[in-house]
Amino acid sequence: MAALPTPAKPCPAELDPRVEALVTDVIGRVADKWTMLILETLIEQGEMRFTQIGKAVPGISQKMLTQTLRQMERDGLVIRTIHPVIPPRVDYRLTDLGASLGEAFCGVWLWAAANLERIEAARAAFDERITGG
Repeated sequence: MAALPTPAKPCPAELDPRVEALVTDVIGRVADKWTMLILETLIEQGEMRFTQIGKAVPGISQKMLTQTLRQMERDGLVIRTIHPVIPPRVDYRLTDLGASLGEAFCGVWLWAAANLERIEAARAAFDERITGG
């Protein structure tokens, strides 16, 4: 078995347990489909109304949009502004923290673009081995 490559920037050998817990918690949340799509939408579009976000993120239910935005607000990734008009209007925009998270995940998109063919080839080879065809 070949040795795994060494990461470009190795993680500290001894992490503060609070940092480790935060990373586990945040990655588990932000790596989910809806958070990533909402993050991408707000990066591209800027401040948006709740209903606009719902239309821009295909397949998301109103309940899931509400839950995801609420968690993003709790984590400090978005700011929610309620305008006292009738009917009520609620806008969301990324905080500096949310924008920096978007920049961090940009590396994942770049990695995916650079490795698309390799991943597709690996998947095709695996599928062929499994199906025997």
